[in-house]
Amino acid sequence: MVATLLVAAPPAEASRTVSEVYPVPATGRLALTGHGFGHGHGMSQYGAQGAALQGLGYSQILAFYYPGTVLGNAAGSMRVLITADTDNDVRVLPAAGLAVRQAGSATSYTVPTNVGATTWRLVRSGANTVVQYANSGWHAWRTLAGDAEFFRSGALTARVGGTTRDYRGVMRLTNDNTVNIVGLDDYVRGVVPREMPTSWHASAVRAQAVAARTYGVFDRNAHTTRYYDTCDTTQCQVYGGIGDEDSRGNAAVDATAGKILRYGGTPAFTQFSSSSGGWLSAGGQPYLVTKSDPYDGHSGNPMHTWTTSLTKGAIQNAYPSLGTLSRVIVTRRNGYGDWYGRVEQLRLDGSKADVTLSGDAFRSKFGLRSNWFRFGSGSTIPAPTTSPTQPAPSQPLSPIMKRWKAIGGASSVVGRQRSAEYSVAGGRAKRFAKGRIFYKAGAGAHEVFGRVLTAYVRRGAATSRLGFPMTRPVRAGNRIKATFEHGTLSVRKKGRLRAVVTWTP
Repeated sequence: MVATLLVAAPPAEASRTVSEVYPVPATGRLALTGHGFGHGHGMSQYGAQGAALQGLGYSQILAFYYPGTVLGNAAGSMRVLITADTDNDVRVLPAAGLAVRQAGSATSYTVPTNVGATTWRLVRSGANTVVQYANSGWHAWRTLAGDAEFFRSGALTARVGGTTRDYRGVMRLTNDNTVNIVGLDDYVRGVVPREMPTSWHASAVRAQAVAARTYGVFDRNAHTTRYYDTCDTTQCQVYGGIGDEDSRGNAAVDATAGKILRYGGTPAFTQFSSSSGGWLSAGGQPYLVTKSDPYDGHSGNPMHTWTTSLTKGAIQNAYPSLGTLSRVIVTRRNGYGDWYGRVEQLRLDGSKADVTLSGDAFRSKFGLRSNWFRFGSGSTIPAPTTSPTQPAPSQPLSPIMKRWKAIGGASSVVGRQRSAEYSVAGGRAKRFAKGRIFYKAGAGAHEVFGRVLTAYVRRGAATSRLGFPMTRPVRAGNRIKATFEHGTLSVRKKGRLRAVVTWTP
C-alpha cells in the first residue's frame, strides 16, 4: 500500500499595495529605520536567545521557529569544501602518525619522519595524485591512483590561503580542491561558534546546533552526486574546523548529538537569520512560515530595530540612469508587522528616468540589515493605500519562477525547488535540486546546472567578474558552455574539471 502524504502549503505573503512617498531632504541624506537582520526565514538567532531567557528549552525553540517539524536522528560524515584553499593542492604540516591513502582504499601509508619535511602535499598528475614533501624544494614520495587524502588519529594542520588551520577528519584532494571529510557532529562543532555566540543561553546554542546539523544534512542529501556536500562560507554555513571550536559550543553539540529536524520524514531546510525583527517571513517550505515572533524583541537584541542613512549621491551613483533623485516611493510590502512589513517593491524617482526594484535588491545594493525598513525617523507610520481588511491582490510569478515553469518545473533539468529566492549582486537567484536559476533585469532569468554550475560557483557565481548568465549551458563539441554578462565559461563534458573563460571585449 502506498500512503499519500498531504502537505499543506505555507500561508502566502499578504502582499499589500502601499503608496509611501519620501522626498529627498535638502540635506541630501535619507534617514532609514528598520527591523531585523537577514531574510527572516526560520529561526531568529536573537529570538532563540530571547526564548531561552524566558525559559524555553531547545526543542521548544525549534518547534516555534520550524512548526510541524519533529526531532529525529542522522549520522554519517560531511564533505566540506574548503573554499579559501585555491592553490589546486592539499598541504598539511608533519605530525606523528600522519598517513596518506587513495580515497576509498583501506590501504594506507604512514609518511616518513626522517626526510626533513616541512610540509606534505597532494598534487594531481593526470589521473593520479602525487604525494610530495618540501625540503629545499618539492620531492615526490609516492604516487596514488585517483583522489587521495591525508589523515591521522589527531588533528590535521592544513595550510589554507596563506595561513594554517586545524581540522578533524580527513583532508582530501578531489577535483583540484581541498575537501575536509569529517563526522557530522564534529562538523557542527566547527559551525556553531561561527554562527552564534556560544556565551548565549545553553538552550539557544543547542537550538543552533540542531538547526546547523539539519541544514548540513539537507545540503548533503541535495547533492549526492557532487564531490562535496557543503561549503564553509555563508553560501552554505560558516565552518572553521577545530580552530573555531569552543567548549560551550561543543557542549551544545554533545547535548543534541545526532539530532536533526525532519518534515514528512526528510531533513528540513532549516534556514535561520540573525534577527526576525518581530515577524518571520515565509521561506517556500510548509515550516518556514510568516508569523509574529514575540521572542526577538528582548533588550539584548540591537538588531530588532536599527537606524541608518543613505545619501542622494550614493543612490545616484548606484543607478546613474536616474539623473537627479527627487524622491523614493515604496509601492508594495509583504503585509505583516510595523509599516505593513518588509518592502517588496519601491521606485526611485529621478529627473531622467525612474528605477523600480525589489526591497531585496535595494537592501543588497546598500548593505542594509534587512528589507524591512522605512524612510524617515520618529513614530510616523506610512499610510497604505489599501485597508487592512481588504484582500491582498494576487501576485504574479517572479521571473525565476516563470522560467522554471517554462522549462518544465520539477521535471526540468534543474529539478525541484530547494530554497526560497534570495538576493545576489543586484539580482535574484534560487536553488533547485539539480541547479540554480539566476535573474537580473536586462539579463533575464537563466538556469545553470551540472559542471558549468560547479565552475561558476567556484568563481563566485553572480558576484564574480562573469556576472549573471545570459544563456543556459549548451553542448559545444566535447565541451559544455554558457554565456554570461562579461564572458563565456566552458568545461569539458567529462574528466578533470578545468574551466576556460573567454572574456567579452
